[in-house]
Amino acid sequence: MSRRTVGDQDLQPDPDGQRPLDLRGAQGVIVGTGRIRQRNTFIKYLVQLPRGVQVLLAVLLCLAVIAGGWSIYSRWVVPEIAPTYRTQFLVDAAKGADPRGASDVAAAVRTTVGNSGDHDALALRAFGGACGQSDNTRRLADFATDNRQELVRATDGIRAAGEPTLVRGIVEAVQDFSRPFDLAATQMNRVIVITRHGADACDDDIAFVEKEIRDRIRAAGLRLEFRMIGYQVPEAQRDRLRRIAAGTGAPDPVLADTPRELEAAVDWYANDEPVLLGARKVVDALNPAVEQVDAAVRAIDDGRFDAADEHLRTARGADARVSAVFEDLAGRTKNPTERDIHERAARLRDRQRRVIAAAGELLDAERSAPAGSSGPRAAYRKAADAYNTEVEALNTALAKLRAESPVAS
Repeated sequence: MSRRTVGDQDLQPDPDGQRPLDLRGAQGVIVGTGRIRQRNTFIKYLVQLPRGVQVLLAVLLCLAVIAGGWSIYSRWVVPEIAPTYRTQFLVDAAKGADPRGASDVAAAVRTTVGNSGDHDALALRAFGGACGQSDNTRRLADFATDNRQELVRATDGIRAAGEPTLVRGIVEAVQDFSRPFDLAATQMNRVIVITRHGADACDDDIAFVEKEIRDRIRAAGLRLEFRMIGYQVPEAQRDRLRRIAAGTGAPDPVLADTPRELEAAVDWYANDEPVLLGARKVVDALNPAVEQVDAAVRAIDDGRFDAADEHLRTARGADARVSAVFEDLAGRTKNPTERDIHERAARLRDRQRRVIAAAGELLDAERSAPAGSSGPRAAYRKAADAYNTEVEALNTALAKLRAESPVAS
């Protein structure tokens, strides 16, 4: 029997004398008698590329994988694990007129930390020492969202010693926000400065100090806000403290004279102000959405149903824009005022959803049976009135919170 080949492979007759079949172009599985056998021939294709091209392709493939992974990380992972606020307390540990001053500052920080938001990353830095020495400002606790006990223990190490090195403390505080691989806050990065001095022992040129601080903040390349609290600051140094505050872009410093006033000021900036700002973001996002609903209803009245659809679609997008703010507010309910603000904001969002739903029902009714739309129209008016009532109540509560702040006095 003669030999046959497939490709470069010999085809030998089977032991039973049957001639093998060339099935190189066949697909599927042969179903039949046992006298038929299928033999698969695999042809290997190898493209020979120069070594340099192979390396380049490998590098490009790795970069594509890394870029894809970074895109997923930055878009989906970072928002979930990044803190809402990153707050560093920069505290005065220099000698002062009152030997109890440093312990009063430490006590105010301890109380405030216990009331902080669940998603806040907190850190602690102290200043005070000899001019030109590297330890005249020191980081006592690094940023973390679960370091409350560590930070409280770190306040025990605050002892009044050395000269006030306020400017150096501010400069290093800015650098603390610029370390590699740190996650920036989703809402705000800030430094709360608690000082018992308005003058710096090492830098008495206030114009230079202002420029140095501004340059450092600009070089950091991030949005960083300062809040200044002066505790028992001598009268003669208060104007300098105001100029230092201006150099950081902060509002005028709050000046406290008693431990109770100090605690109220620190707690306001650390805990109450984020509630106020967050609730205002909710109002600022939901009000334009309701205006879009009003525009949708006017379009319905004009018979422009497609335009009404577009307005309602835009209005629905506001809910997603405030979801992170609501999550932050939910973690700031340590006292009755904060709980009340959170509950009012949640009710406002619920009222806004009802307004959108009522407008959608009105649109459907007008499209199908204009003569029978009086019921949906009345429901829409009722929902809109309820929203307006709720937004007024929330604005009143926010105005009261703002008026009670030490900043307003």
